[in-house]
Amino acid sequence: MIRHIVMIKLKEDKNTPEIANQLKNALLELENTIESLDRMDVGINISTRPSAFNIVLTADFANDEALENYRVHPEHVKVLDYLKLVIAKAHVVDYII
Repeated sequence: MIRHIVMIKLKEDKNTPEIANQLKNALLELENTIESLDRMDVGINISTRPSAFNIVLTADFANDEALENYRVHPEHVKVLDYLKLVIAKAHVVDYII
C-alpha cells in the first residue's frame, strides 16, 4: 500500500476560508470518483504560523499503478488545473505503508 501526502500553501491573496473549503471539498469528492483511490483525508490547517502550509491531504493506494491511475484521472487533472490558479507551493511525499 502507498500513502500519498501533499501539503499545499495557497497564494497570499488566495488564502481565504472559502477557497480552502472549496479545494478541500473538490479533493474529497475524488474519493467518490476515482476507483483506484482507497482512502483520502483532507485537512485545513488551524496554525497561524507564517511558515505553515494551509491544506494537507493524505491518500492511500493499493500500489504504484493505482497511484498513477489517480494522477492521470481526468477528475484529478481538473482539480490540479484549479489548484494551479491558487497555489504558491506544495510538498509531496509518497511512501510504502
